[in-house]
Parts: sequence; structure tokens; C-alpha cells
Amino acid sequence: MAAYLVTGTDTDAGKTLVTSGLLALARRKGLTTLGLKPVASGSEPTDAGLRNTDALALQACSHPAVPYTTVNPHAFSPAIAPHLAARDAGVTLTLDALSESMREGLGLGRDLTLLEGAGGWRVPLNAREDLSGLATQLALPVILVVGLRLGCISHARLTAEAIRADGLRLAGWAGSLVDPAFGNDEGLYRDNLATLARTLDAPCLGVVPHLPACDPPALAAAAADHLELPDDH
Repeated sequence: MAAYLVTGTDTDAGKTLVTSGLLALARRKGLTTLGLKPVASGSEPTDAGLRNTDALALQACSHPAVPYTTVNPHAFSPAIAPHLAARDAGVTLTLDALSESMREGLGLGRDLTLLEGAGGWRVPLNAREDLSGLATQLALPVILVVGLRLGCISHARLTAEAIRADGLRLAGWAGSLVDPAFGNDEGLYRDNLATLARTLDAPCLGVVPHLPACDPPALAAAAADHLELPDDH
């Protein structure tokens, strides 16, 4: 059994794409899987309650199947920072409460469990705590998703430094080409990737190209073609 917290260099860095891709890859290898999204903003109302598209994608990649609330216990409507969305909903989020709910999922004993954060590493959970504190409380190594765009090298290095400063292990990183224009100059693109590989000092789990829009299971399968699991999965 292995579990990791997946973070990103920023919002829309490709965390869900890489997380679902890794889960899909694990399924190909015959492993049981679970994707968790403790807090999700930007959720839509349904007959069953608020549902977040990222959390639904992780639920679809979880085998055996689990209820939505196991994947995403806290869903909020506005697409804003989690602590602000929770405040507007009259909810107080704490690391202790979130850790307890995540331990229930981790206790299912899946071969691979991935807990996807929200936004970047220093996203606040409340006035005193950051969501990244879940990795510390749950003793999880971290996978960093680098949104490949202009400025990504500095963002990635700063995030990696913050992860290690928190006393956590960076188990690997994966690139996700979020800006197709960034890859237009093939030589420059390769140079950026080489710089990331040299400076992040962690295994590269793959680079996911810009993929055409399709349904979440197809996206996860396409992303899996470009990824590999951490060595200690």
C-alpha cells in the first residue's frame, strides 16, 4: 500500500489530470486505487448535492468504487480559495477534522491512494493552517505537478523548497503542458524540462502533453500513457 499527496505549482497546473492518470496507470497494473479530494471549490448543484468535476474524475478512477463523500467530504460552490469558500458557506475547516476524514479513506488499504490538494502548496485552510498541513499530519510523501508554462521553473523550485522546508519528502514530479504555445519551440521546451529535472532533485514521473478535451476516463487513460508510478508505489 502506498499513499501520496499531490500538489501543484498553481491553480490549473494539471493536478487532476496527472492524479487521474496515475490512478489509471495503477489500474492497468492490476492495483486497487483511491483518489481523494478533501476540499473542492467550484462545485455544481445536483440532485445529490454539490459535485465537483475534479472529484468526480477521481471517483471514477477509484476501484473498488466508493461513495462521492468518501472522495470529497467538503464541496463548495464558488470557485475561490477554499478558506474563503468555506467562510461564505458558514463552515470552519480544520486540519484535524480533514485528517480524520482522510484517514477513513486511507484505512481502506488500497494499493495506491492519491490525495489531491487544492491550488498550490500554500493555500490557506483557515486563518492559521494551510491545506498542505495534511501531508504532515498524515505523514504523506508529495508528488508535485508542474504546470508547464512561462515561469514554471521558478514556481516549481519554490514549491519543492517549501515542501522540503516542511520536512516532507518530494517523491517525484510530473509536468503537464497547460499552455500549448509553451511547447511550440521544441528545443526551448526540452531545455526547460531539462532544467526542471536538474533542479528539482526528484524523479520525473512523466510529462503529459496538452490533450484534447474528452470525457474524464478517456483523459485519465491518455495521461496514463505518459506517466510512470513512483518507485515506492
